Amino acid sequence: MPTKKREWYPYASYHITARGNHRNDIFKDKEDFIYYLTLIKEAVEYYIYDKYEIISYCLMDNHVHILIKTGERHLGQFIGKINSKYAKYYNKKYNYIGHLFQDRYFSELIESDAQMLETSKYIHLNPVRAKMVEKPEDYEWSSYPMYIGNKKENLICSSYLLSYFNSENRELYKKYVEAVI
Repeated sequence: MPTKKREWYPYASYHITARGNHRNDIFKDKEDFIYYLTLIKEAVEYYIYDKYEIISYCLMDNHVHILIKTGERHLGQFIGKINSKYAKYYNKKYNYIGHLFQDRYFSELIESDAQMLETSKYIHLNPVRAKMVEKPEDYEWSSYPMYIGNKKENLICSSYLLSYFNSENRELYKKYVEAVI
């Protein structure tokens, strides 16, 4: 049976998740996290004319969250490039056979500003909800430390989300995210 075609709108934003097969870990050490982030950066550069922008991300041990603004090219090529390269790397490094990722990646269309903000908050609080850290800024594999100014911004475009907060105020964004903790 053919795979159902995804709903696609150019110049839209999407929340992407990709989970390890059988919920198994897809990152086992620091090098794995770094390599996946490198692949995201390479894909953004490769598709530079398509104007993909990473709004926020969080790499958990067994899954990935990416909030992305797209251009004209379908998101499947972008995410497919990252996940297939990462799966080859992982399979070779760990002598792993079979599917690394469970199914295709999941994508949810972001349809409002409120949904954009809530999705980013959800992504940034994921390590706290999983009881991996007490505060979201303590999680190394998330864009949150960049949003609040604790880490030099790299890979992400924070200005879009921060523009909702009084002249791109990082402290207001931090209060918004951490209000539920």
